[in-house]
Amino acid sequence: MKIYFRIKKKLDHFTIDLEYSFEKGVLVVQGESGSGKTTLLNCISGLKNPDQGRISLGDLVVFDDTLEINIPTRLRNLGYLFQNFALFPHMSVHQNIIYGIKNSPEYKNKKSRAELLSYSEHIMKTLGIHHLKKKLPNNISGGEKQRVALTRAIVTKPKLLLLDEPFSALDRETKKIVYQEFASFKELFKIPTILITHDKKENEMFGDECIYIKDGVIIGCPTEI
Repeated sequence: MKIYFRIKKKLDHFTIDLEYSFEKGVLVVQGESGSGKTTLLNCISGLKNPDQGRISLGDLVVFDDTLEINIPTRLRNLGYLFQNFALFPHMSVHQNIIYGIKNSPEYKNKKSRAELLSYSEHIMKTLGIHHLKKKLPNNISGGEKQRVALTRAIVTKPKLLLLDEPFSALDRETKKIVYQEFASFKELFKIPTILITHDKKENEMFGDECIYIKDGVIIGCPTEI
């Protein structure tokens, strides 16, 4: 499946003007803070609207200003893992994970709902967090929170996974464990992914393609900068 984005959006100090496409694996996006990386993910997800452009996930066009297409975030079938994991502290691990399912159109169908809930159980077991399902986020470790957030991002079987610095909040020892888990996850699920990271090691470990953004434009690959 081809992932394509052409995004132009005016910010305070510069205008984001990005165009790129890839078909599989992990696209690593690097650049200094404030260069437009998170805005890119927000535009793809629908949390922000480009001023101009086109965004497509395979045959599905989710945004096109000339065609006046702008599909709502909840209908784009994307998984988004935020830097701080964004787990609801008052909800259990299981409630956090199925939150996205409840907001999906398929949840209204009884059969599809059962399949999604069964799939969530499968993912929790696969990522080794099923035993945590009744716990609150404040009572689990940083690495476990990361797995919970990742599970929540993929239970709806997304067409594309967006990861915004998903490992930056973890300590060194936890990172070692999570790196191994993510490598296994990448091979197992094979979901096209855009990964924002400042860490060159993470690019080397997980990146199949890479771009470096400066002041809203692509100036090359991180290995060339």
